[in-house]
Amino acid sequence: MQHINYRPQGVCSVAISFDLDDEGKIHDLKFTNGCDGNLKAIGRLLEGRDAKEAAEILRGNDCRGRGTSCADQLARAIDEAL
Repeated sequence: MQHINYRPQGVCSVAISFDLDDEGKIHDLKFTNGCDGNLKAIGRLLEGRDAKEAAEILRGNDCRGRGTSCADQLARAIDEAL
């Protein structure tokens, strides 16, 4: 199990942490700050899911014209981890 800590840029969340198991599945995803309910929902939706597939789905999601979002930042964190 690999533990990932990522500092997102350009979004309300200040930290993203999650675990990747040996099969590349996401576990225990947590965002610090940001839209609490939405980010908790993302964590629940992605629990046990394939990280590569999750990154493909989330990559490029934009929040309020920022060019990124917490979901996009998660995709970047996953890309770095993989």
